[in-house]
Amino acid sequence: MTVSEILRKDLAGADMLTVEELRFLMNCTDQADLDAIYKKAYEVKARNVDTVAYYRGLIEFSNRCIKNCKYCGIRRENDKTERFDMKRDDIIRMAQWAYDHEYGSITLQSGERTDDAFVDYVVELIRDIKRIGDGSLGITMCVGEQSEEAYRRMVDAGASRYLLRIETTNRNLYETIHPKDAMHSFDTRIACLKALRRVGFQVGTGVMIGLPGQTEEDLVNDILFYRDMDIDMIGMGPYVVHHDTPLGQQALAMGIDSEEGKLRRIQLGLKMIALTRLFLKDVNIAATTALQALDPLGREKGLAAGANILMPIITIPEHRAKYLLYDNKPCVDDNADKCKDCLTRRVMSIGDRVGWKQNGDSRHFGKRTGAF
Repeated sequence: MTVSEILRKDLAGADMLTVEELRFLMNCTDQADLDAIYKKAYEVKARNVDTVAYYRGLIEFSNRCIKNCKYCGIRRENDKTERFDMKRDDIIRMAQWAYDHEYGSITLQSGERTDDAFVDYVVELIRDIKRIGDGSLGITMCVGEQSEEAYRRMVDAGASRYLLRIETTNRNLYETIHPKDAMHSFDTRIACLKALRRVGFQVGTGVMIGLPGQTEEDLVNDILFYRDMDIDMIGMGPYVVHHDTPLGQQALAMGIDSEEGKLRRIQLGLKMIALTRLFLKDVNIAATTALQALDPLGREKGLAAGANILMPIITIPEHRAKYLLYDNKPCVDDNADKCKDCLTRRVMSIGDRVGWKQNGDSRHFGKRTGAF
């Protein structure tokens, strides 16, 4: 088995990548082989989801969180983080800005809370945003683990997509990067993903790539998890250190943030995008800001390796620097207009176009459900 033999298959058409081939390609490190994999993944993207980048204007509306994940900069016990809640009028204003600037969709993201007041607030916020443009602005939610009833209320209010990252499908590794308590349960995360499917969301998940202790076999299993859970959209990126977290301090002590370590993680991140595209074909895949945190051209490379979703930040400037899940987050000093112009140039630089005014719903979801 060789890379060229595998890539001679008509993967952009009817041929499928086998698990054995997926495993073989995951272990490739030769740059010429990787470039060939990225090129083939772009061909699969062009045939199955088109060379269009869909924007999800990202509104980070609160960094208050009840969770204490060991990798996250807004974890509950990080007392160096300045907490904030964006004013409701500002959230609506930025959603209106997204609509006026021809974004087809927004993402509402916050730290995790599960109290009734928070869920009620979010549901009403979704309803208010759906009044913009006669309901045409798509809404992706990213507010963590909730009850099935809370998910159902969000769908009924008008949200259509939900991103809940598994972070890793290796249970032992999951339990290493989260506190060992009932609030941070691998089984609960899986149950929430299943609940999202039951209530009718287009379901998104993803992993951190290049975690300490993670193997290439773990990454193969992550892609198989996406398949087995019938996931509609993938939001994954390289692990980026936050220095004020337990995992970040451990990683820094291990030397993971050396230039060599960063190069390995960006390579793994791009390889995961490409192999997920080759293996699953019609899912939505994001080129995340974490790619750009490690490589100035990371998001362009992600698109060229098969990604088709971008999440430009439209959080108001006064709060951008407070929503730091990891160090060196791009675009924290920019405003929404600057982010839009910069990102659009990046999209055009690789020959893709922006799907203005388009929701960019998952074709995988549409085929599976007959929804569109």
